[in-house]
Amino acid sequence: MNQTPEAIRASLLTLLEDLHQAKPLTSKHLLVIGTSTSEVMGEHIGSNGSKQAAEAIYSALLEYKQKSGVRLAFQCCEHLNRALVLEAEAAEIKGYDPVSAIPVRKAGGAMAEYAFSQMSEPVLVERIQADAGIDIGDTFIGMHLREVAVPVRSSIKEIGHAHVSMAITRPKLIGGIRAVYE
Repeated sequence: MNQTPEAIRASLLTLLEDLHQAKPLTSKHLLVIGTSTSEVMGEHIGSNGSKQAAEAIYSALLEYKQKSGVRLAFQCCEHLNRALVLEAEAAEIKGYDPVSAIPVRKAGGAMAEYAFSQMSEPVLVERIQADAGIDIGDTFIGMHLREVAVPVRSSIKEIGHAHVSMAITRPKLIGGIRAVYE
């Protein structure tokens, strides 16, 4: 697996195209990203965070954000109870209360640390209900997705050495045999 910054960025841009085909995200939506930069670089999750991988991933996500308007949330590692980094404005719009912590490589992870350093007014929140998600390195973002999560398949299965999965969400289908959905 190629884990150069250029290859990481290119793979993520392809994933984002596939995700956008499944559900066009806009400024009304929140996209959660869980990332193990250690896994991207071929190491065990949480063992060797990579600023270079985080920078490449953030760059691709920022490009997608600028095109679509989607709001981004970056999941921290379990040492910060999987709290999330997002812009204060996004937290306020969504009604999420900030908590007091600053992610660092060993408590939050390299990706969350990098995102926090790049945002204009970052905050940490405990939980969100995102409209879609990308999980790079099996970080388990499911707790931060709205009900009902639907897997999205892509031609890209890995970024660097990290397994990648994606999901969008849809409203619950309620009712029974008499219900009409469309």
